[in-house]
Formats: sequence, C-alpha cells, structure tokens
Amino acid sequence: MHIFLEKRCCSIHTGIINAKEFFMRIIDVLVVGGGASGLQAAITTKTTYPDKEVVLVRKEQQVLIPCGIPYIFGTLSDSSKDILPDKLLTSVGVEIVVDELIEIKVKEHQCVLASNEIIQYTKLILALGSIPTKPAWLKGADLENVFTIPKNKEYLDQVLVALSSLKEVMVIGAGFIGVEVSDELNKKGYKVTLLEIEKTILNRAFDDEFGVLAQEHLQERGVRVITGKGVSEIKGKNGKVSEVVLSTGELLKADAVILSMGYAPNTQVAKEAGIELNDFGFIKTCEYMRVLPCTIDIVAVGDCAEKRDFVTRKIDRTMLASTACAEARTAGMNLYSLSPCKPFTGTIAIYATAIGSHAFGTAGITEAKAMQENFSVICGSFTGMDTHPGNLEHSHKQMVKLIVASDCGMILGAEVYGGASTGELTNAIGFLIQNRVTVKQLLTMQIGTQPLLTGSPAAYPLVKAAEVIVKKMH
Repeated sequence: MHIFLEKRCCSIHTGIINAKEFFMRIIDVLVVGGGASGLQAAITTKTTYPDKEVVLVRKEQQVLIPCGIPYIFGTLSDSSKDILPDKLLTSVGVEIVVDELIEIKVKEHQCVLASNEIIQYTKLILALGSIPTKPAWLKGADLENVFTIPKNKEYLDQVLVALSSLKEVMVIGAGFIGVEVSDELNKKGYKVTLLEIEKTILNRAFDDEFGVLAQEHLQERGVRVITGKGVSEIKGKNGKVSEVVLSTGELLKADAVILSMGYAPNTQVAKEAGIELNDFGFIKTCEYMRVLPCTIDIVAVGDCAEKRDFVTRKIDRTMLASTACAEARTAGMNLYSLSPCKPFTGTIAIYATAIGSHAFGTAGITEAKAMQENFSVICGSFTGMDTHPGNLEHSHKQMVKLIVASDCGMILGAEVYGGASTGELTNAIGFLIQNRVTVKQLLTMQIGTQPLLTGSPAAYPLVKAAEVIVKKMH
C-alpha cells in the first residue's frame, strides 16, 4: 500500500525500486541491511510467508560477499568478482531499495530514509552489520594510506588503486581477515609484514600449536610475521605513512598500513531510537532474535545483534557470516509466530581458513578458553591422512584435536588442520557440538569413506582423536 503517491517506477528485470519516488509506503516486512544476514533474513521471510510484502533497504548499489573480501587483494584482483547477486532476492519476490536508514520511530512502526521517504512496517528486521575498528588512541591512524577493511565496495576499490603504486604493507592484527589479506597481498608481490600483539596468530580461534603451524606456513610463503608486539604509533612524511613504531620502540618502514583490529556493531541508529544495547554495543535479543525487552515486531540479526556463546552461555562478540545467516533463518521463520524447534541457541563460532594448500578449521571453544572459563576438560589429538593410501598426489596430513568435558564426555570444541576437506569436516564437528554429542558416541560413528576423498575408516582422525580421549577418561 502506498499513500501520498507521487510516482512509481519499478524495474521488472531487477526488482529495484528507487526510494526517492515515494513519500510514504506501507509494507509488511522491512529488512534494513544488504549483507549476509539481511539477504538471508529477507529470503527466509519471503519463502516462509510468501503472502507478505518484503522490502530490503541497503546503502550499497552492489554488495560484496563478506568472506570473499580478503581475496580481492590477490586471487580475485577485482571486487566485481565478489558480488552478492541481486537475483537471490528478486527471484523470490523481495524488493530492493537503495537508500540509507537515518531514523527508526519504534512506536509509530516507521523508518525514515535519507531520501525523506517514510516506510511504515508491520515487522522490522535490523541487519545493520558492523564497522571496522580504528582505535582512537592510535596516533597516525588518520594518515594517508592507512586503511581498514569494511564491507564497502567503493572504499575497497579505492584501497586497491592506492596500493597499486606502493610496495611495503604492514597489516596490524592477525585474526582471520589479517592473515588472509596478508597472504593475498604477498601473492601479488607486496612486501608484507603481519603484526600481532598476542604470542601466536589466530589466537582467539586456535590453541597455540595450531597458531604456530599457521605462522610457519605464512612465513614459508614470504610473509614476515611479528608476534608478541603491538603498535604504538604510525608515523608519516608529507601526510603519508612512512613508518610504524612498535610497542618495543622499533621502527619498521611501511608505505601503507592495513588495520585489522576487529569490528564494532553498527548500532548507532538503533541506540538513537531507544533500542537497548548491551555492554558491547550489540542490540539485545532473545533466542528468537526478537529485540528485548519484549519487542515482538522488531528483530535484529548478524553483526549488530547480541549473541551468546553456545558452550559458555556468556555474551559473545563473534561476528561471522555463517552465524549471521543462522540467526537470520531463525528470525525469518519465527517472525510472525514462534516455533520452539527453531531458536538460535548460541554461536558455535565455526571458522575455517586456508594458507596455500594448508587449511585450518575450528568450532566451539579452545582448550585455552575452556581453562579460562573453569571447565574441566580432557583433550586428545590424532594426526593421520585425509586420503587412503596417504601417498596420493593431493594427500594432506589431517590433525584433529577434540576438547571434551571430563565428567560427561560432551564435545565442547575442536580444531582441525588439513587439506581441502578441512572446512566441511569442521562444519560437521560444529553440528556434533550443537547436538551435544559425546566423545563416546564418536566411537560408534558410522562414516562413509572413499580413498580419494577421506581418511581410512580404520584411522579416521576424528574417531581416532575420540579414542585418545576415551582412553584418558578410563
């Protein structure tokens, strides 16, 4: 329904409506945000409730696939090869409005856009995403050629152009994005230094033995890795980056600096609307992703939404596209009526990455995290091969580490090192954690094996790691 209609023009081919053509519009479901969570929430809502009108508002003309962003610096070489296709939305009947949300009027069930259009909704899905952290204390962070990694195509295209004339790049922060960007820039011939204040890279996701292994592979490929040291200042000449001062006082030459120091929820517009945020700035939500306290007509999903760790039950700051999509499916399916079978019960934090032909995956909590949280755990590792026989051309070592509760044997976490099968094995382990499977159940796990695709049924690393732990339990 449209009121105060001025003009309407909708492309049948694209389904994109120019928001400036309406003064006010009344719809069923408004989704704000075009990233992974917004896209998935819109698709799930429309397919679950096909009679509802679903409109997605986003700022960007084109939306990047978030997990593919590091690869535009090397493998892809072009951000246009990393685009979420609009057809995913328009093919199921979701309309796209390219505009910006500037105000939420909660009581009136209205959203005001930058074009001065007002959209009145029955249900509102906030998928506002996150923004890169640029610490206020870091002197020199505003110099020319200091960059962050936002999910913004126009900005990243400018970064690529700026980097094209530079040689030495320092990446600060060795989480997944920092590691992947460093590896990709190295592929393109840049002299790359990766700086991490913790003693190992990928520290929040992996225990030390995996972080050390990842660092070794990065260094083998030509990336200089410095751990256990932070950054205190970025120095410049003529307004441009020239050096980085480490916390030890060392000076390192750099033509450019990429800050990969985390992300913050993009929730200012929600805060201004009186929507409650938690201590970390996330929108408070329940397990059905409804905004708290007791707001049944607004849900929040993805990087802007509060979530708890599946194992510890504590508020968690994990920001993952996979977690975001799980939340979005939960929100969409429960938008008009709740199903007790479909809550989001906490993030399992399933990650995977690759350094050359070597892959690393993690799900649940690490051994270090378990000890920090006062869980009594038993850990066990097994290293085998991901094929049988293990001397095939594409064979790779496969190491599986399991972290289980010592009293009941429930799997709390796992880490995997291997080849191309690592990502899917990690996903499968994540599902075991989600379903509270015990390590003893793994001993009778039925598996399908094939020489080219899996490890031996007699030496399947996941099952063998379980055997190690059960022996310790006995």
